[in-house]
Amino acid sequence: MKLGATVYLQNSVEAVERYCKAFGLSLGYNEKFPDGSYMHASLEKNGQEIFCVSESRNDAYVDMMRKSSLKESRPVMSYGLDFASADEVVKAFGELSRDGTVLLPLGSLPWSACCAEVVDTYGVYWYLTV
Repeated sequence: MKLGATVYLQNSVEAVERYCKAFGLSLGYNEKFPDGSYMHASLEKNGQEIFCVSESRNDAYVDMMRKSSLKESRPVMSYGLDFASADEVVKAFGELSRDGTVLLPLGSLPWSACCAEVVDTYGVYWYLTV
């Protein structure tokens, strides 16, 4: 079984470039809308899909998701990435925190020598750990 995760956001072309840089990913299978934004963009590492990005076009759907998450006043979904080294965490954190909101600065916890939490400029919550 494989969980397919897609991040629906605006500025998908910029987001794909940033996520590829932050996580050392490459663009796999993709389809674009006529305006050049991504209908679907698979981001891969070593030929394995990690997650996908899609341009958010359905405002009613986005509004519904935001309202449901606001009821709890916390995100209903987060993405956690477990890296092989602290250097990878630092690199990803540097890219994602640019124009984002740091919730937990880079540091250690009892279960991780290097971790951080950040909401990026697209509103996506990331937990980064080694």
